[in-house]
Amino acid sequence: MPQTTPQIRPSVDPKLLEILVCPLTKEPLRYDSASGELISDRAGLAYPIRDGIPVMLVDEARKLDEKEIRK
Repeated sequence: MPQTTPQIRPSVDPKLLEILVCPLTKEPLRYDSASGELISDRAGLAYPIRDGIPVMLVDEARKLDEKEIRK
């Protein structure tokens, strides 16, 4: 059986997280380390991080389902 290595999710620099906002709502984002995404609860979107770079485009964001959104 081939051995698999766990996928390591890059973390986000806390200083970068302080200045990044959702391009749609202009509100702060939260980092979800389990999915490796930046989350905008108000917009219901998850922005991907590719090669350590946040992709802050609404067209590239994943729509969150109801149970993923923090109230």
